[in-house]
Amino acid sequence: MKTKITQFAILSLVLIGIGVASTSSVAAQRRNRWDGYPNWGGSYQLRETALNAGFNEGSKEGRNDRNRNRYRNPQEFGAYNDASKDYSSRFGDRDLYRRYFRLAFERGYDTENPNNYRNDRNDRNDRNDRDRDRDRDRDRDRNQSQNDRRGRNWDLYGQYGGSYQLRQTALNAGYNAGNKQGRDDRRRGRHRNYSDSSAYRDATTDYSSRLGDREMYRRYYREGFENGYEDGYRGY
Repeated sequence: MKTKITQFAILSLVLIGIGVASTSSVAAQRRNRWDGYPNWGGSYQLRETALNAGFNEGSKEGRNDRNRNRYRNPQEFGAYNDASKDYSSRFGDRDLYRRYFRLAFERGYDTENPNNYRNDRNDRNDRNDRDRDRDRDRDRDRNQSQNDRRGRNWDLYGQYGGSYQLRQTALNAGYNAGNKQGRDDRRRGRHRNYSDSSAYRDATTDYSSRLGDREMYRRYYREGFENGYEDGYRGY
């Protein structure tokens, strides 16, 4: 009986040890997965949940678009614009969560669909470059017919509420700041990455309390910034 009890105790310790090692291994793998991402603060749970949810959503959309031979900007996806999948108020700052989510979404999308913007612009024989040039020319023709650049046609932007003045001011300020940053990154040969811009993170340039809801303003501002950045980076 004593022998059996001893054997059972040893077996239990072995199983517990295996469980602890397995848990530690999984935790280490999860940490390593996000080691290459910036840490802008917030709790571990907030950052991990947002990065995981964003990457998964971006990967899914990237696979879908790759199968359809197309490449789209992040702001064309509702999940990216909303950036709140799996969010809970117990995590903390919602805006910080969305920032992590969007960055991971972009990387997940590009991981599954490494296309267009990642290609060498000088390789004009590449099919993706030809497609991009064709789309750019089509956009320019459309812009000329509108007597303005596509990015400044506010009718093409989302309607999330708020006053006309709030929306107009935020989109205009965001677009101008994004366009300037995009041109600067293009001139310096940097990779596309508007999310690292302090202006994009703050999203309050030209904001005044008389305009209304601050978070609504920041949502419009960031959408304008993203589109302005893309236009600036492409040389519009």
